[in-house]
Amino acid sequence: MKKHNFSAGPCILPKEVLLKASEAVMDFNGSGLSLIEISHRSKDFVAVMENARSLALELLDLKDKGYTALFLQGGASLEFLMVAYNLLETKAGYLNTGTWSDKAIKEAQLFGEVVEVGSSKDENFKYIPKGYSVPSGLDYLHITSNNTIYGTQFKKFPKTDCPLICDMSSDIFSRTMDFSQFDLIYAGAQKNMGPAGTTLVIVKDDILGKVSRKIPSMLNYQTHIAKDSMFNTPSVFAVYTSMLTLEWLKNLGGIAAIEEVNEKKARLLYSEIDLNPVFEGYANIEDRSLMNATFNITDEVLKTTFDNMLKEAGINGLNGHRSVGGYRASMYNALSLESVGVLVDVMSEMERKG
Repeated sequence: MKKHNFSAGPCILPKEVLLKASEAVMDFNGSGLSLIEISHRSKDFVAVMENARSLALELLDLKDKGYTALFLQGGASLEFLMVAYNLLETKAGYLNTGTWSDKAIKEAQLFGEVVEVGSSKDENFKYIPKGYSVPSGLDYLHITSNNTIYGTQFKKFPKTDCPLICDMSSDIFSRTMDFSQFDLIYAGAQKNMGPAGTTLVIVKDDILGKVSRKIPSMLNYQTHIAKDSMFNTPSVFAVYTSMLTLEWLKNLGGIAAIEEVNEKKARLLYSEIDLNPVFEGYANIEDRSLMNATFNITDEVLKTTFDNMLKEAGINGLNGHRSVGGYRASMYNALSLESVGVLVDVMSEMERKG
């Protein structure tokens, strides 16, 4: 039976990407060697790294606009630290919209003053803060564009006089926007781009080199830029698979094309959540994420029946995060509209049974 993978991460990947990646593990480019056993300095893998970095900038329309793309390691969790290490001299602003921005704040506090510009913690992060004012004199403002756990997403981004930093781990490459409004974007690949093990960083070159502290080589963005993202041995499989995913997206028609599909998936599922009395959405309607739909069952007596129906339908990864409970349908780029339709059919059948 086909499985319908709604896992929040590691994410679902296109079938053709998985096939190409598995072939490369056995024999990369007809070399008779595996992708994961060749030198990362070899001509073939250097070409992979260069292509992956170039595709990232191209798809975001940031090529030749003063940005560098890097594939690093340590996930978004290390970026919480690296952003502050490289950019925080005196004071930084953070919008707190969930677990991951909360963790980013804690890391930044090691380096300077942190101003919590806005927060939705008062309602367990079920909305995006509005009506806040960004103070002057910030080294940067940090936001998390999509909150995987709570199912909220920024629809508009703050205008600032300071660099705007964005954790896009769970919605990068999923919707069109002016990416040049951001001075640094980072995203763990495992949410919407590839397997766990690499992190994409898009950084505007002219924001670096301005803090007075000495930065360890491995944590310095300028080190990785100077070495073309090959300062140390990269996660070759994760970078290669991310490159394949970016090629797949480009061949589909880029971000604009996948955005249309993502909007159809979200409309289909949220419509069922709103019309079906067995379920209720978690996030505020105006802030709902296209990537992660969070919802609860209104009668816990029905939970076992619903869970069994999900299993019978081949639906995987729908359990909500422990801090929210309920269910979470992660509809990343590679998830088909068909899979969302299967989930909606199960939910409709649950209503008939209930």
